[in-house]
Amino acid sequence: MATDTPARIAAEVQRRRTFAIISHPDAGKTTLTEKLLLFSGAIQIAGSVKARKATRHATSDWMEIEKQRGISVASSVMQMEYRGCVINLLDTPGHQDFSEDTYRVLTAVDAALMVIDAANGVEPQTRRLLQVCRARHTPILTFVNKMDREVKDPLALMEEIERELGMEVVPFTWPVGMGKAFHGVMDLRAQQMRVFSPGEDRDHRNDEILLGLDNPAYAQRFGMPYAQAEGEISLLAEAAPPFDEAAFRAGRQTPMFFGSAVNNFGVREVLDALVDLAPPPAERAAIQRVVQPQEARFSGVVFKIQANMDPAHRDRIAFLRVASGHFERGMRLKVARSGKELRPNTVVSFLSQRRELLDEAFAGDIIGIPNHGVLQLGDTLTEGESLQFTGLPFFAPEMFRSVEVADPLKTKQLKAGLTQLGEEGAIQVFRPLAGTVLLLGAVGQLQFEVVAHRLEHEYGCKARVLPSRYQVARWVTAETGEGPAADERELARFVDANAHRVAYDAVDAPTVLVEYAPELRAIEGNWPKIRFHALREHAGLVFQRRLEG
Repeated sequence: MATDTPARIAAEVQRRRTFAIISHPDAGKTTLTEKLLLFSGAIQIAGSVKARKATRHATSDWMEIEKQRGISVASSVMQMEYRGCVINLLDTPGHQDFSEDTYRVLTAVDAALMVIDAANGVEPQTRRLLQVCRARHTPILTFVNKMDREVKDPLALMEEIERELGMEVVPFTWPVGMGKAFHGVMDLRAQQMRVFSPGEDRDHRNDEILLGLDNPAYAQRFGMPYAQAEGEISLLAEAAPPFDEAAFRAGRQTPMFFGSAVNNFGVREVLDALVDLAPPPAERAAIQRVVQPQEARFSGVVFKIQANMDPAHRDRIAFLRVASGHFERGMRLKVARSGKELRPNTVVSFLSQRRELLDEAFAGDIIGIPNHGVLQLGDTLTEGESLQFTGLPFFAPEMFRSVEVADPLKTKQLKAGLTQLGEEGAIQVFRPLAGTVLLLGAVGQLQFEVVAHRLEHEYGCKARVLPSRYQVARWVTAETGEGPAADERELARFVDANAHRVAYDAVDAPTVLVEYAPELRAIEGNWPKIRFHALREHAGLVFQRRLEG
């Protein structure tokens, strides 16, 4: 294209913002996602793209089981435009049983918005997710939600966040009161107060704005809650650190905002901060080199695969984070792992389940490529260069179940369903070397329940999920020090000798399964040249040495 110049690519990259919303379950993450879409103009009614009488569901909760249980069990991707920026927003599952999906999503974003329930403060899943963000130096903005309820003191919350998460907190807004006495928030930078009025369907554009932080009329109108807030703001002016953009972008400092997402309140400030503060797409490390987002040639990495977003068509979509260059529909792409060539003509962008055909995309964008088993989690797509991006994690399961079909005539549907669910990472599926019963591995019990529900409702196959004797799994590779061929022979020798406890996962990585941790330690002692992994990345990484052989 004549307009496809380095300057244009750089300008498009500069206006991208790609971030994930993270929190403990029930902190209001999915509600805040809806309100961000509402404020950006992407949807007109929070709760659905189209209102159907009184049955509204969150735009980002599209699975039937999510609507039934009122939880998020899969990450959702949404794209919107606001103030000249293209915002790619990823709503992640809060429940710890689906943390693997969240960890993989966090590899695809440039910033995170952390939602904290003001009544509960920092909760365990928040702490876990923040550790992942901190390890990747991901910039984090903090939204303290549910200020319209009886909650913790805001100074105590600020101190708890700093202590528990190990990062400086810089308040950008400050609450005036809480619960029934919640009157609004002070914008400490704009030097104004946004006055609170309840109601999830109210028009946020008509919020009352009062200028100044120390208007004498405030005390008379808002009474004791204002007097307390005024004292706290004076204290913050002396004690709180100044905002440091470099510290924020390194994940050492977080701007803090207060509000009530369900009431559409305090959301505008967060959306503006995402545009003003969150960084545009940054460079990304591949094994071969560091890739810059402004490069002319396209590259991207598959961080998520979702089956049956449209159950009527039994589709599978590979979610790809664009790392560099300019994607155009119909362009030739190479799968670095397999060398296969793709020419995707039906690439889509998302508003959760609603899709729009996409003509082009730039670094930072999340695009969906229809996939029929060609793409795997962690695959790199390029215009021809052999690249492999790093950092997509898979964790050894902590719980195991065997699975068998209730109706023997549905065996084919069971295998197809489990293959697709294993490819998307919803569950880990293992094929034992000895025996025919498939094994499921998961982090938590809820994953098994979701898989059983999806097998029945998406694949028409009722499955029995039964207890398994296994409790520990480790991926295995060989390291002889004598070269790839010797490593391959040693690994084959190990697999043959342990055929009764070896299985293969979705990418054919060999895995040893044992009943007790002492049993694993004994095997490790007997096989000093075998390496046992509790974490693997894409097959091309941890198993790079074996595949090269």
